[in-house]
Amino acid sequence: MSTSPPATRQDLLQAFDALLQPERFKDYGPNGLQVEGKAEVRKIVSGVTASRALIAAAIEAQADAIFVHHGLFWRGQDGRVTGWMKQRLALLLAHDINLYAYHLPLDAHPQLGNNAQLGVQLGLTATARFGEQDLGFLGGKTDGGSFNTAEELAETIKNALKRPVVVVGSAQSAIKKIAWCTGGAQGYFEAAIAAGADAFITGEISEPQAHYAREMGVPFFACGHHASERYGAPAVAAHVAEQLGLAHEFIDIDNPA
Repeated sequence: MSTSPPATRQDLLQAFDALLQPERFKDYGPNGLQVEGKAEVRKIVSGVTASRALIAAAIEAQADAIFVHHGLFWRGQDGRVTGWMKQRLALLLAHDINLYAYHLPLDAHPQLGNNAQLGVQLGLTATARFGEQDLGFLGGKTDGGSFNTAEELAETIKNALKRPVVVVGSAQSAIKKIAWCTGGAQGYFEAAIAAGADAFITGEISEPQAHYAREMGVPFFACGHHASERYGAPAVAAHVAEQLGLAHEFIDIDNPA
């Protein structure tokens, strides 16, 4: 455990809000403090999703706060506290752990967010944004080069993320301009094509996108929702932990989806 003076629950909320600016986004659920825990915080655990496994691991790690991309509450969900929701909340409340969750604001941060950090993993640098709320990133290889084939880019993604990649479509020429948006951003594919992308990378693929990829000559790369979003939460939590003098630990709960 950290021997530094604790920060307050409100200190963390202010730091996360100042960095991620959730007020700028129209989102699918509440951003910020979703479950109130103890007033003082010495250690933050970050992860992708507020699953029961992550909460249990955070308890084991003696965390006072958890920071995630996928929180507990979403627009339109059943509001009853039963089943899995009851189990997760019971653990948080019994151990007095604060839960902070930021969805689209975490995707969008230009340096520490999911898209920016996926770019770092893949050796890509964004030069423009595209799509709804400018969440998609558009750019190319940081070294200024290109990928000769879709297979070459797929191998790069596979090696970086340590998981298989679903590839649909073939490149018509060298791949230089690449669009990417982490998670379930398959709906951004047409906007990526309109923005001039030679390839599109996201976490998931749905049935229509396979046809678009083949018909438009722009290959689609689905590298896993969880795998593509492993990097923003620890980057942001580590930044805020350093700012406030707190301990931080990233715990990755494996998810094949």
